[in-house]
Amino acid sequence: MNRHTQSYPRFLWTALRLSTDGSARFYVWMFLLTAVALVGVNAWAHQVAQGMELTGMTDHVSWGLYIANFTFIVGLAAGAVMMVIPAYLYDDREMHDVVIVGELLAIASIIMCLLFVTVDMGRPDRFWHIMPGIGRFNWPISMLTWDVLVLNGYLLINLHVVGYLIYMRFLGRTPDKRWYLPFVFLSIVWAVSIHTVTAFLYSGLGGRPFWNSALLAPRFIVSAFIAGPAFVIVLLQLVSRLMRLPATPGAIRTLSRVLRITVLVNLFMLASELFTIFYGGGSHAASGTYLLFGLHGKNGLVGWIWAAIALNVLSAVLLHLPASRSSYRLLNLGCALAFVGVWIEKGMGLIVPGFIPSTLHEVVEYVPSLAEWKITAGIWAFGLMVLTVGLKLALPVLKGELSASKTGSHADAGSAAE
Repeated sequence: MNRHTQSYPRFLWTALRLSTDGSARFYVWMFLLTAVALVGVNAWAHQVAQGMELTGMTDHVSWGLYIANFTFIVGLAAGAVMMVIPAYLYDDREMHDVVIVGELLAIASIIMCLLFVTVDMGRPDRFWHIMPGIGRFNWPISMLTWDVLVLNGYLLINLHVVGYLIYMRFLGRTPDKRWYLPFVFLSIVWAVSIHTVTAFLYSGLGGRPFWNSALLAPRFIVSAFIAGPAFVIVLLQLVSRLMRLPATPGAIRTLSRVLRITVLVNLFMLASELFTIFYGGGSHAASGTYLLFGLHGKNGLVGWIWAAIALNVLSAVLLHLPASRSSYRLLNLGCALAFVGVWIEKGMGLIVPGFIPSTLHEVVEYVPSLAEWKITAGIWAFGLMVLTVGLKLALPVLKGELSASKTGSHADAGSAAE
């Protein structure tokens, strides 16, 4: 057995130890996330036992809070590539130091996406139907099968890149570019594809005129480049403060520049969509009218969408104030508003109104049930747990604080002491 193979158990043991060991603050954080995740598991168990009637979804509105979050988080995973592009395409050295944060965010996001699809199925035993070679995959005709392929492919690509880089650094070796650089460039194209295919999944449904727009895929990409950078900007500051990561002003500055452009482009695209819907009129305007102003006395989503528009406009104003370039507090506020605004716009403001009015021209409203909120919170908590553990393992290794030689010396010292 060679030295390279002998290091596998040591690496896995180190990863397990780091995942369960930390400061009191780490234990409190993981305890809270675990508690929320268990509440979600309990609610999901009741949903499996009692059926989808436990949710607010009906035959008329068959996609609700779960698919709304799925759509948004696909964008969050795709938006994480905004750290890879400057680092590898433009050789931004400051971004190189923190690019692993974006890749770990992509992994956690895709895991959450798969969980939201699972809970939306109602019966998890039906998951095998969309597995290639086992179920009826219907590839390449079905856009859903394309979505399955690109999401799982993106997850595998990021797992390979992150796992290889961390393991080579753990061994104290220089990573071979042939084993990770092609996959890095592939991940850039793949990140765009996962959100493009998700948009095509909606816009290809001819019976849902609210989604029949050629602008839907570009809107998805732009909004992804809002959610991803906004989340990472705040995450980098937290990681720098709590995990002793070196200051990353250059990376934050680059992501802020991207964010200032994409928030304006997103508002422009929204205005273009609204013009197309309302100026032309016709049956296609019914869903848009219900969303923005209500229809036939039903106005369940009016508050949601106007809140999203207000948050997006306010975030654009804050991010373009000169003070946001020097004040992290103002920058973080703008990022938070943009993140929440896009979450509403791409979730409740896009998925639900596509079903209202129904194909029979009935207005049946949808309100998420308490069980749906619990399950949603549980999945978000689990995703944050995955991200936390990934950062806790990756950063010490990449900073050189943890390596096979150091763990080996500790083990030898422990044996001698015994």
